[in-house]
Amino acid sequence: MPPTEDLFVQRKIFVTGTAGFIGFHLAKLLLAEGFTVAGYDGMTDYYDVRLKQARHQHLLQNPNFSATEGMLEDQALLDTTIDAFQPDVIVHLAAQAGVRYSLENPRAFIDSNVVGTFNVMEAARRLSVAHLLMASTSSVYGVNEDMPFRETDKADTQITIYSATKKANEAMAHSYAHLWNLPTTMFRFFTVYGPWGRPDLALYKFVDAMLDGRPIDIYNHGDMYRDFTYVDDLVRAIRLLIDAVPERPASRADIVEGDSLSPVAPFRIVNIGNNDKVRLLDFIEAIETSLGLEAIRNYMPMQAGDVPVTWADASLLERLTGYRPATDFREGVANFVAWFREYKGK
Repeated sequence: MPPTEDLFVQRKIFVTGTAGFIGFHLAKLLLAEGFTVAGYDGMTDYYDVRLKQARHQHLLQNPNFSATEGMLEDQALLDTTIDAFQPDVIVHLAAQAGVRYSLENPRAFIDSNVVGTFNVMEAARRLSVAHLLMASTSSVYGVNEDMPFRETDKADTQITIYSATKKANEAMAHSYAHLWNLPTTMFRFFTVYGPWGRPDLALYKFVDAMLDGRPIDIYNHGDMYRDFTYVDDLVRAIRLLIDAVPERPASRADIVEGDSLSPVAPFRIVNIGNNDKVRLLDFIEAIETSLGLEAIRNYMPMQAGDVPVTWADASLLERLTGYRPATDFREGVANFVAWFREYKGK
């Protein structure tokens, strides 16, 4: 059932990754709703730092936002920052991203996603926050073929170090929730897109290339399907999940069928997706329509570490919050194109 009241209205939320794509949008939403937000971001150069700086500058116009630049692996700085803020809730979104980049630089993923996440969990344990929420990914479903993906499905076939680190985060978080009675929600994201998106994501790369008259690379010869999730829908779901605090069940019989709630911990995994799959070629056609341009298509074989289909079952999210993402991908693409033209002056 959806939460009956806002448990954390006007309270303090610590968000990692606020200069990142999703963290920026979440912080913006929380600030609009009256929360006090402290951001923490490493400002790494995985992609253009100027975009990250522009996001933070936008957020810093609100007096209820503060930002610290630092790496998750810097435990001393992270602890000092969190202790000074004394958050009620921690939302951990910062991570080394990029399935393909994990093939080139796997150590960066261990440092940030495993060591850094451990540091965040330690801070949450020490301060006994009311709720720890952390980002996982649909990539943890690996080569599962039964779709749509459900949180209760077995997920032991990860095929990149990126997805393996995220599965490790889920296991680490479950143990902390069990040992320290730390209410924890992990959310699995599905192909998030929208304004202020990352330059390494397909939508940004496609639009940039098409406006410059360059070809776009289409993997698996276009035979790809994704559960495209608009970023505003995603962060609205996170906001609502803040209030859906998991509780340790008295017995297994208390767990509703389809709920991923742990039988031994206040811990839950929740998909955040559009509950639909969209053909990549249809997504590209939406870009062409929004730009008024035809793409020069370079069809290529499947890339290592990629999967042909992702598709979320979002019924648990709806049961917990009363909300289900529903933005049509054509609308979302048009919004991105409008932002991109303004941001890049194209």
